[in-house]
Amino acid sequence: MPEEKTATGPHFSGLRIDGLLSSSPASSTSPSFFTPDSPLKQPFVIGVSGGTASGKTTVCDMIIQQLHDHRVVLVNQDSFYRGLTPEEMKRVHEYNFDHPDAFDTEQLLECAEKLMSGQSVQVPIYDFKTHQRCSDSFRLVNASDVIILEGILVFHDQRVRNLMNMKIFVDTDADVRLARRIRRDTVERGRDINSVLEQYAKFVKPAFDDFVLPSKKYADVIIPRGGDNHVAIDLIVQHLRTKLGQHDLCKIYPNVYVIQSTFQIRGMHTLIRDRDISKHDFVFYSDRLIRLVVEHGLGHLPFTEKQIVTPTGSAYTGVDFCKKLCGVSIIRSGESMENALRACCKGIKIGKILIHRDGDNGKQLIYEKLPKDISERHVLLLDPVLATGNSANQAIELLIQKGVPESHIIFLNLISAPEGVHCVSKRFPSLKIVTSEIDETLNEEYRVIPGLGEFGDRYFGTDD
Repeated sequence: MPEEKTATGPHFSGLRIDGLLSSSPASSTSPSFFTPDSPLKQPFVIGVSGGTASGKTTVCDMIIQQLHDHRVVLVNQDSFYRGLTPEEMKRVHEYNFDHPDAFDTEQLLECAEKLMSGQSVQVPIYDFKTHQRCSDSFRLVNASDVIILEGILVFHDQRVRNLMNMKIFVDTDADVRLARRIRRDTVERGRDINSVLEQYAKFVKPAFDDFVLPSKKYADVIIPRGGDNHVAIDLIVQHLRTKLGQHDLCKIYPNVYVIQSTFQIRGMHTLIRDRDISKHDFVFYSDRLIRLVVEHGLGHLPFTEKQIVTPTGSAYTGVDFCKKLCGVSIIRSGESMENALRACCKGIKIGKILIHRDGDNGKQLIYEKLPKDISERHVLLLDPVLATGNSANQAIELLIQKGVPESHIIFLNLISAPEGVHCVSKRFPSLKIVTSEIDETLNEEYRVIPGLGEFGDRYFGTDD
């Protein structure tokens, strides 16, 4: 069996913000709505190009380190060098490793497309001393949130460029690049300095002028000084965090908000979705997640500016919370969210709505008890799971009948199905939805997949 290794102040040249905020040409034809057969979220593909020894790998490593709460894989174009034939090996010093024909672009393209479709790929390992690919080992790269394609000529082929959501060109002075190349090739690749200089003058510099530099025009972002430009890398990482934290449904419905994913939030979701978790731990971690959703939802309420005097006698200008507020839980699962709301909002009034649900049809309002002045209040509607959206729509319709403006309702839940988001957001476009994750789909029994089961039964201990 082969051995398997597992991966792990810029100048904005014609920076096209629209280009960064929209999907790449290759992905622009993907459907806006999701089906069980289509991926819920496309990976974000970054291309990083620049001259040899310009600092591309350093820039990639810094981006990966700062995106520590997302899965990022790096695919180097160098891995796709073609192995030299015996005839080429005899004249290796005359071989141009910086020409597009030196790379197996077809295989690079195939690997990138598989990663984008959610498949794992085997990336070849190239030996720079023997100029051959290792025949008995490869690197296993798994599908991830972010795919970085790095290499001197990754912008050369339009098909590869079209896969990229962001294209970065690392721009470093030629003398700095030459010094770095001499150090790298003599220390890491076992070459003598004379052969490095000869190769640079004969192949590397002409290829840079003919192929690499002209591809600079395709870059969305140009980073001078490579890894030394911390401001540029920080700005890029900020943009990536914004994009990665924004679910595709949030682009369709601007009033749908998914709280930013972190390892903590993923970890809590892993625990509460585990069918073998104890009831005590399920309640504990559900409460933690619910508290985060409630706090995020409160952030969407209106506020007024307020100035106070601190104990030091200094003036402080802050904000005053929205006073006219209430919660409404959809019985019974929604009652699991009441404690978190009370912990955040002292003395808050909480109403209740009970809706009988029989499959996807047969919905019937059984009970409602709401504050008499609810029409004057902003309402936080509580239900941990948004599935089909039908029960939620009936509850929202009732609130509107009671005089609550649609724009004054914020629907809070832990997980949502895309079908439910579509159902509620289409009917009530002014209402806000705040959730911690949007799952893949509903199954034929109208259960959220992958989901977390019957939340109310698990939370209140009635699932046995």
